[in-house]
Amino acid sequence: MFGKVSVGRISGTIVEQVRQLMRQGQLRPGDRLPAERDLCEQFGVSRVTVREALRMLESSGLVEIRVGARGGAFVTAPSSGRIGDGLADMLSLSVISAADVTEVRLILEVGIVPLLCERATDEDLEDLERICALSRDALRTGEYSMDMSAEFHVRVARATHNPALAMLVESFRGPILMSMEQAKATAPEMGKLGTREHEQFLAAVRSRDCDKATRIMREHLSRTAHRVGH
Repeated sequence: MFGKVSVGRISGTIVEQVRQLMRQGQLRPGDRLPAERDLCEQFGVSRVTVREALRMLESSGLVEIRVGARGGAFVTAPSSGRIGDGLADMLSLSVISAADVTEVRLILEVGIVPLLCERATDEDLEDLERICALSRDALRTGEYSMDMSAEFHVRVARATHNPALAMLVESFRGPILMSMEQAKATAPEMGKLGTREHEQFLAAVRSRDCDKATRIMREHLSRTAHRVGH
């Protein structure tokens, strides 16, 4: 399966071979990589180099290292959470801004509303109502956090039943939350107003009124955009 490596940073070349096999479908989530000794022979490298490559793959979220009699290196599905962590770090380091994040949200989250209105199931709607109810209760008790708002938006994306869209919005969860916190700093009433708009949006989706739901979502996100600089 693997070819010998001899140029450049050898461990990095090994990682790239594994990535390529994953992209080609020859390695799938759950597959176990050969034992270290076998990898050394196939790649023509030392055990130290193989272990370094495995650590790189593990830190990238591409393999899981398990110990024990049935242990080894197992291929895992890439997590949107890792993408989100990277985006959050970029936001923290001012590589991207809260305004940039909100601009992307306007394009993406307004754009998915037609799919939501077409595909949302009763279970999806019940989950969204549950989040709204928890938000209302939290507002009354003073325990509301912007994470509740982020959870609503992520659940909306899942209700499109398009896993690529759900992953994109999920990967933005950290940056979304950070941009919301920045907006809240200039508008303490944001949680109360946002929850009310979530309820209005949900009502429009329940009635399959795509135009109304789109308008509510656009106004909802535009207000956040205005508060963080767009």
